[in-house]
Amino acid sequence: MKNVGEARTAPQGASQEDPVTGERSTRNRVARSILDHGPSTVAALAGRLGLTQAAVRRHLDALLGDGVVEAREQRVYGARTRGRPAKVFALTDCGRDAFDQSYDKLAADALRWIARTAGGGAVGEAAVAAFARDRIANLAEAYRAAVEAAPPEKRTEALARALTEDGYAATARSAPGRQRGEQLCQHHCPVVHVAEQYPQLCEAETEVFSRLLGTHVQRLATIAHGDGVCTTYIPHAPDASGAPAAPGPTGPREPPERTAPRTPPRTERHPSASTAGRNPA
Repeated sequence: MKNVGEARTAPQGASQEDPVTGERSTRNRVARSILDHGPSTVAALAGRLGLTQAAVRRHLDALLGDGVVEAREQRVYGARTRGRPAKVFALTDCGRDAFDQSYDKLAADALRWIARTAGGGAVGEAAVAAFARDRIANLAEAYRAAVEAAPPEKRTEALARALTEDGYAATARSAPGRQRGEQLCQHHCPVVHVAEQYPQLCEAETEVFSRLLGTHVQRLATIAHGDGVCTTYIPHAPDASGAPAAPGPTGPREPPERTAPRTPPRTERHPSASTAGRNPA
């Protein structure tokens, strides 16, 4: 969870905060208390946490600024008393996402069920792969419009922007060294923990990249396999003379965003098939 604000000493009678870690710890305690007890007033939070109301308000102001909590009027059941209802603070969706949730486990359990129900073994793996292809195909429809609207030399950049909108923090750049092509780099993977167990998710994604860009692509590294970045190599199409085209203007050449290879190269089974999760290069 993001934390802001300077550390201050709490008044006498309230819990004392360490100048270095106190702000972070106490702010997380405020958010955790709201998670555990539901929408809460300043007075209720101060009582539960042993803080002054002024200190609680300060932490709530920071959490409001970060989009972690939101203020709303307290719901009143039965006859309402005079005056305005008390203000309570509740977690936003962003605030709930800051705490551990079981979505990864749920997804992994669902894929395990698919594999087992299909009969296990190679048949089960094929069923998981079919699910992965269907999932990414639905996502790809949103990317297709962006890619097809861009000129050919800008399509990798267009795909990177579309992936970034879906949380992949993607960039495109010229491939390093003598490679005539580009690298599509995804610096974040929303499904990394599930992909560690089911590389079919990465393989289906790479196949879709190939179809969207209209060329063979090669996955060089994946976060799910332990690399720092998911890196996909996209060669430039040859020009009319048959010679490879010059790299597009995607920035200066730099070392590839990948770690040292861990396994020897593998022979690809399909021109657009991925070796995701296995780091073949």
